[in-house]
Amino acid sequence: MVEILKIENLKKYFIKKSIFSSKVSTVRAIDDVSFSIQRGEVFVLAGESGSGKSTIAKLILRAIEPDSGKIIFENEEIKNNAKSLQKIQMGCQMIHQDPYDSINPRMKVFDIISEPLEIHNIGNREERKNRIFDVLKDVKLEPVEEISNMYPHMLSGGQRQRVVLARALSLKPKLIIADEPVSMLDVSIRAELLELMNKLQKKHNISFLYITHDFATAKFFGQRIAILYLGKIVEMGSIEDVLLYPKHPYTQALIDAISEPDPENLHKEKKIRINEPLDIDVYEGCRFRARCPYAIEECKEEPPLEKLDNNREVACFVKLD
Repeated sequence: MVEILKIENLKKYFIKKSIFSSKVSTVRAIDDVSFSIQRGEVFVLAGESGSGKSTIAKLILRAIEPDSGKIIFENEEIKNNAKSLQKIQMGCQMIHQDPYDSINPRMKVFDIISEPLEIHNIGNREERKNRIFDVLKDVKLEPVEEISNMYPHMLSGGQRQRVVLARALSLKPKLIIADEPVSMLDVSIRAELLELMNKLQKKHNISFLYITHDFATAKFFGQRIAILYLGKIVEMGSIEDVLLYPKHPYTQALIDAISEPDPENLHKEKKIRINEPLDIDVYEGCRFRARCPYAIEECKEEPPLEKLDNNREVACFVKLD
């Protein structure tokens, strides 16, 4: 398969200053992360809040600059110059978590979807109108003429997220980054929107980077998954392998945290501690060792991301059976 996106040794550190003292610390938001996405593939980035998922999305789109590492899109490294940035801005679009904040409430739907076409000088007025109506049909917002003349406040949350999806589709991107696209929607319409995204992905052969902390939607929509913890990938492989047979204790902890309608879960022992002790430097050695019941002496060193069978990769000295 053809790689649409390749991330190599990506790093982004932030300086954190204390409000109450002169203490300065370094937050390793993204620390030597590498992965690739194939053409037409749905690749999932999963992990709890603060693991660095959204930071990776911002780095790919160059909303923030990486400290080091490479972002290669369609076999071309994205650099901080006009030609390179235009390539990633046209070929890669983003769907944000909050449909209420990601579109201008003072603009009609037609103008919201038309804006990126105008920015990139695509087509004349009539050609833009035809493309806007086409993408509105694609996302099942009909009648298109009526919807295109509405303002966001006249639409439901699910409809607004469809407008965001339509805007992303208007530039015919090769890759869409979907950052928790259904987490703020009613449960009743999450599956509906994911099914729509699944159909559009297959229809247009679009690659997706799907960012989530919800394994249920990841399993429904994704094909491969990388588990991120404190800026490091700890496990990566196919959705089935990683979620059914986790090898890293952190992956197992995330799976254990999923609520299931089973009374036995009330008495189920949770082996993974919730919080790290405050007196440990989480960036030394394995970052998960303070919470891990399987930690051994070797875990004071940082475990490499090692390949197992079937392209499975795990960063753990113990590796669960």
